Amino acid sequence: MSPLILIIVVFVGVASLVGGVAVLIRGSSGGKFENRLDALTQLKKLDPRLDGALGESVLAEPLDDTPGVFDEFFERFGNLTLLFEQADTSLTVTRFVAISAGVGAGGFVLALVLGMGLFVAPVLGAMTSVLPLMWVLFRRKRRLAKFGQQLSDALELIARALRSGHSLAAAMELVATEMSEPICTEFSQVYEEQNLGVSIDVALDNMTLRVPNLDLKFFATAVILQRQTGGDLAEILDKIGSLIRERYKILGQVQALTGEGRLSGIVLLALPPVLFVAVYRLNPEYASVLFTDPMGKKMLAGAGLSMLFGALVIRKIVDIKV
Repeated sequence: MSPLILIIVVFVGVASLVGGVAVLIRGSSGGKFENRLDALTQLKKLDPRLDGALGESVLAEPLDDTPGVFDEFFERFGNLTLLFEQADTSLTVTRFVAISAGVGAGGFVLALVLGMGLFVAPVLGAMTSVLPLMWVLFRRKRRLAKFGQQLSDALELIARALRSGHSLAAAMELVATEMSEPICTEFSQVYEEQNLGVSIDVALDNMTLRVPNLDLKFFATAVILQRQTGGDLAEILDKIGSLIRERYKILGQVQALTGEGRLSGIVLLALPPVLFVAVYRLNPEYASVLFTDPMGKKMLAGAGLSMLFGALVIRKIVDIKV
């Protein structure tokens, strides 16, 4: 069997395996609208922590509880439906896997058409198959960042509505109707849930699960505590809103000061692959030694590990928590 046929068979086999797993995952859960209806009628919880007692709600979690690397990985990729909802896309697991497989196959064929050889084609196919996931993560990050920026205005709007005599539910409806995406969608869902009989505490807990935002946890905790112990909720929300504004002001200054470091990291990480492609196009035999010679393979592995370590170090330097 020729190497080309072997590579194609392996690629198709792996893609079929991933597609089969995706079909199994999709078959074990309901559709998007069924999940939304179940969440609204409280027949199915978004998380086991919402199983009843208020002591197991958001109050039982530390506000500054930051998940570890593996916890964040499984939280982000273990529930693709939640990931798609956070990214505000209409994708399903099956469609997403099909798109990823198609993009990967396109990268594989493109490498062969451009004459990059049988050693580069699988690597390029694997790299391009990750592009849909990167796009979803980019949309998710951008949507969550916009939600965080809108939250201070929403809290001040709720505080003003409470001072004018509106109920908390009416204030949330005001946010849902007067503000733009994405915060209007989340508060609209909270308003719908409590209209259908779900307690406001559980509805807020559901929103904190859908939107992993620390400031939102402050808001949910303040509302739940105020309902239990009493107090001036409007004043509390004003203070939380001002705190969010000041924190984003400091964050903007930090982003400006670390911009050079982030740009340097992007250039340093992009330079080796771009240089390799240029050398391969100019002299394929010279660059192919890295894939055929045992020492070349070790050098590639060492270069990949060094780039990964460098990326982690640069990210650690420029990622300043505010």
